[in-house]
Amino acid sequence: MRQGLAATALLLGLFSCTTLARAETLNLLIWEAYIDQAILDAWTASTGVKVRQIYFDSGDARDEILADPNSNIDLTVVGENGSALFGKRGVLAPLTTGDVPSLKDYATHWTSRCGGYGAPYLWGTMGIVYRSDKVTTTPTSWKDLMQPAPALKKHIAMYDDHNEAFIAPLILLGKSINANDSDTLKQAFELMKGQAPSVLTYTYVITSIDNPDYGRDIYMALAYSGDQKVLNEKAGTPDLWRYSVPQEGTLSWLDCLAVTAASPRKAQAMKLVDHILSAKSAALNAQTLGMPTASTAALALLPEAMKNDPAIYTPADIMERSQYQTELSVSSIQTRRRIISAMANFQ
Repeated sequence: MRQGLAATALLLGLFSCTTLARAETLNLLIWEAYIDQAILDAWTASTGVKVRQIYFDSGDARDEILADPNSNIDLTVVGENGSALFGKRGVLAPLTTGDVPSLKDYATHWTSRCGGYGAPYLWGTMGIVYRSDKVTTTPTSWKDLMQPAPALKKHIAMYDDHNEAFIAPLILLGKSINANDSDTLKQAFELMKGQAPSVLTYTYVITSIDNPDYGRDIYMALAYSGDQKVLNEKAGTPDLWRYSVPQEGTLSWLDCLAVTAASPRKAQAMKLVDHILSAKSAALNAQTLGMPTASTAALALLPEAMKNDPAIYTPADIMERSQYQTELSVSSIQTRRRIISAMANFQ
């Protein structure tokens, strides 16, 4: 995460002196490989406005960039909690159907989760990705990741985000993923400490898989639904990487697309959001990324095989055991970050 953040900060510094003067370019802060380039190309062909993607590799890194008033970001992908939180702080602009007409295609139970400061982008789950040539038995429990088989020692990739890093241990403990109390977090710490000797890296798998020193040694990782498609594209081998949602349940997440309040190109940014969320674009994006869409109109355009794929649309019984993220207390965030920082001592 630190290398990714440093690289992003450097890029932002390079952009700051030139981008403000170039109204034809919008800066989009987003995960790597998280939008079909054809959607952005179609926008540029239609409007003449270019889109520069700036990648982050953890929610914490993104939040640091958004909190910087000089970051020069026009629009961003942010989690549902972040959408409401940054909106209330004045960092993100309110979004309505007047600004983004395509919002009419999204049910209220989706739009409300973005808190009025973002639009539903993509949703999914968190689970386990694994190389099927190295892990021949499908992982069905968070134990398979948190208490891995001896053969997986130094072949596990975790994630150092203060929210997502605690999903597996807290669910395995039968606790809320939004736990704030120190006793529960201490129990999670013990599980994470026990797992640490098996962990190769705490860098997000989409980033770490490209590392020439150890990427080839990652066999199993904490990941988001849809990551397996990106990993297979990087590997050049279809179905090498597979995705499983543990039977204990998981995180049900929603990412929102938001416009920054300080953007000098706000009107254009709103139009780009509308373009990305339109039925045609949302359906194309969902198919390209292998992820579910929150657009009712886009859903009608998807092939039945995709809508019936359990790796994309998680079975209802598992979703019933899954949880949403809510805002954590400041002390909980601080404790979680201290725990993550301590993991290197136990590897």
